[in-house]
Amino acid sequence: MHLESLLLTRDPDIIRVLQPALEKMSIDVKVCRGINSGQVILAKEKFDAVIVDCDDLDGGLQMIEGLRKAKNAKNSVSFAILNGNTTTKQAFQVGANFVLQKPISILNAVRCFRAALNFMVREQRRYFRQPVEIPAMFESGDGHLKATITNISEGGMAIFFRGKFPRGSVSVNFKLPTIADPLEAKVQVAWIDDSGRAGLRFVDTSKDFLKQLEQWLTEQYQKAEKHPTHSIDSIPT
Repeated sequence: MHLESLLLTRDPDIIRVLQPALEKMSIDVKVCRGINSGQVILAKEKFDAVIVDCDDLDGGLQMIEGLRKAKNAKNSVSFAILNGNTTTKQAFQVGANFVLQKPISILNAVRCFRAALNFMVREQRRYFRQPVEIPAMFESGDGHLKATITNISEGGMAIFFRGKFPRGSVSVNFKLPTIADPLEAKVQVAWIDDSGRAGLRFVDTSKDFLKQLEQWLTEQYQKAEKHPTHSIDSIPT
């Protein structure tokens, strides 16, 4: 699985230093030279890292602050590039995860990105969505429903079903491939459409359920890294 970053700066020296540093860490980089165009990109795409030239790009600090409220960027690892106008403390207060001070050397950039790499990988794995075709049984006080799980992540699942989805508190029971014992959890509808498809969030899960699911997903994630055909995303809300 490759990592992707968005770099917002007009400074050619920053681009010259950070592009090779990011590539050295196997992180793809898209360069954007304006805040407005950056916001347009973030509205359409997800990035594992967002790097903003806060002091030399008008509106840069506000951009860092707004990332936590942006649907596609709220879980991105954020880097603030400073040039003396903003303090490190201020950058952290508005939401930056890491800070780089100008002038930046390739060595310092690589050290910073290396320190952040585990955070980026962990966030990416959190949104890994494994395609499956698994039968599941849903039950509530209103009855039960058989359905097919079409993908699953740490946060929930997507399903295909026929009939009427149960209302209220709903339990799901299913078996993962290679896992002997069935898993059971409570789910909540995130979205549902007229074609018999729905996205569900896990709620009130046990530690044993989370442990088994996370372990299984980690195995699938590692396989996907070697054969990148699966998607990384969150279940739509």
